Amino acid sequence: MEAIVLKEFGGPEVLRIFEVPLPECGPDDIVIRVRAAGVNRADLLERQGLYPPPPPRPEYQIPGLECAGEVVKTGSRVVRFREGDRVMALVSGGGYAQYVACPEDFAMPIPPGLSDIEAAAIPEAFLTAYDALFDKAQLAMGQSVLIHAGAGGVGSAAIQLAHVAGLHVVTTVGTEEKRQRVLALGAEVAVNYHDEVFEDVVGSWSNGQGVDAILDFVGQQYLTANMASLKTTGTIVVIGTLSGTDASIHLGQLLGRRLTVRGTALRSRPKYEKMRLIQTFQERTHAFFASGRLGAIIDRTFPLAQAAEAHRYLVTNQTIGKVILTVD
Repeated sequence: MEAIVLKEFGGPEVLRIFEVPLPECGPDDIVIRVRAAGVNRADLLERQGLYPPPPPRPEYQIPGLECAGEVVKTGSRVVRFREGDRVMALVSGGGYAQYVACPEDFAMPIPPGLSDIEAAAIPEAFLTAYDALFDKAQLAMGQSVLIHAGAGGVGSAAIQLAHVAGLHVVTTVGTEEKRQRVLALGAEVAVNYHDEVFEDVVGSWSNGQGVDAILDFVGQQYLTANMASLKTTGTIVVIGTLSGTDASIHLGQLLGRRLTVRGTALRSRPKYEKMRLIQTFQERTHAFFASGRLGAIIDRTFPLAQAAEAHRYLVTNQTIGKVILTVD
């Protein structure tokens, strides 16, 4: 098969197609004929050698954490899928290829009405957002959340999930176009961080109370302002660290206001934790996708051979929603 193989680390130019053997199908695995694969910021880090796949190290390091297509082979112990089933999957790597193998419990049926391109935008982004909102922050109907980078893949997923769950959402964006898009997704307030100070807007919007939780992709630069934007007993969930990883916490605030700072990542989790998350997510959201109340936001697609261009485009921060690779 053809696949993007990382034989060296570096800039987008290292993303080149090679011919490699078809993936092996274990007894609990399915092999998926990939039709589309999501591009994530974690892929950019892996390309630079900063986000290695979990052990055991694969013979061929192929990026790609989510994909969609059809099942072409099943292992001897597989019971949930048959050949020909359309699926979307969370994978530990290997999505940038014509075929990928994964445990059957890491795959989900594609909801009716969704294309392969739309389905490929769901696993990594929506599972990350769902986990952050309802597991890490433990939010419930009527509570409030500040979602940074609301126009991104995870941000746009989180806004939708929060909206259908009855949460009050404020978000940050970088352009007027993005502001209008996230308001249409269900955000009540969208702060353009070039023109406004988000902690001031959050304070005014919440009548000085702050929000119950914050989903943050920025890290270092936002930590102090994030803590100032939280209610007493509020939670910050750190999903990314675009501005840096080193930050100082005012421990007096943390103790006195009983705040919580949590981190989240999917790739490095034990198998049973991923299985539990995927099962819960599927049970609670499948009907919303089928009815159109939840949906993937697609910014642009690139053919697999243009993976380098897809990476270059993602780092411009112009995207609204997901960038997807299509696989012939």
